[in-house]
Amino acid sequence: MRNKLTDELAVCGMNAVLAVGEHHPLSINRLFLREDRLKSFSGICKQLAERKRPYKICDDEELERICKSVHHQGVVAMIEEPAVEPLSVEDLELWANEGKTGVVLHSVGNDHNLGAIARAAAFFDAGFIVVNEKDTEARLTTSAYRIAEGGLEHLTVRRISNTAAFIKDASKLLVTIGTDTRARMRISDIGKIVKTAKKGRRPGIALVMGNEESGLPQEVKDQCSTLLRIPGTGNIDSLNVSQAAALFLHAIFELM
Repeated sequence: MRNKLTDELAVCGMNAVLAVGEHHPLSINRLFLREDRLKSFSGICKQLAERKRPYKICDDEELERICKSVHHQGVVAMIEEPAVEPLSVEDLELWANEGKTGVVLHSVGNDHNLGAIARAAAFFDAGFIVVNEKDTEARLTTSAYRIAEGGLEHLTVRRISNTAAFIKDASKLLVTIGTDTRARMRISDIGKIVKTAKKGRRPGIALVMGNEESGLPQEVKDQCSTLLRIPGTGNIDSLNVSQAAALFLHAIFELM
């Protein structure tokens, strides 16, 4: 839930708020929590008091009103509205030089998927997520932060306007792996693809994920270094995009 008057975003959930407090404590403007959560968040409360920022003991009903969700887990932090900066050439070069793994999302559909992918990305040591600014659904919302369980605090999030053009440029510096249910090569081939691209050092890798229903558009697939699929029984057409992302991120993590 966004507060447009104060340019704030509600972050709720134990792990999400603890992660914000650990990694970006100055972004917290106000804290609302149940009395039974006070011990877990005493450090954040102390920091807020030192900065002369308020915290308040609330019941569940008030917490739900504040964050517009029943899934608050007894704590809500109002943080500064997160700004997603446009991706720069310097970002891309840094990810390539440091051999970072990340995810490029093209119309993944909603903020729940974004949060779940961010959680998997942080778990498997990915460093960045790139979103298309035309995707009006997959945004840094209260739900995305809650579902990410603190994962967003470990990631650099950047935005682009044209996915195909970005992948074309990124493929000069990173291994860009597009996901495609009809690809000839499988996820099990990822090892030899990365090995071929190493050239004496760990390559940067961008995993490119598309919409659950339609996948990646052809103009994006055409720009990827390679296309891979996850084989299955065929009983179900495909996996949820966040499930697929987790499998690919795990496969990449195992190689490093």
